[in-house]
Amino acid sequence: MKTDSIIKNEGMSILIAKLGKVDAERFISLIIKEPFDYTKWQDTHFDTDISVRELSKNAMKAISKV
Repeated sequence: MKTDSIIKNEGMSILIAKLGKVDAERFISLIIKEPFDYTKWQDTHFDTDISVRELSKNAMKAISKV
C-alpha cells in the first residue's frame, strides 16, 4: 500500500506531465476553492454500470499510457 505522500507526489507528477506546471497549480487551486463532493463528481465522470474488474482494467490501461 502506498503512503499518502507517495500518492500526492505521483498525482502532482501526473498533473504536471499532462497539464504543465502552471495549469497543474491552477487545477489544484480550483479544487481547493470549490466545495467538492467526490460522490457527485464520480457519478458524472465514471460509468457506474461497469464491474469493479472492468474498472480496474480501464485504470490499468490509463496508467500504462502515462
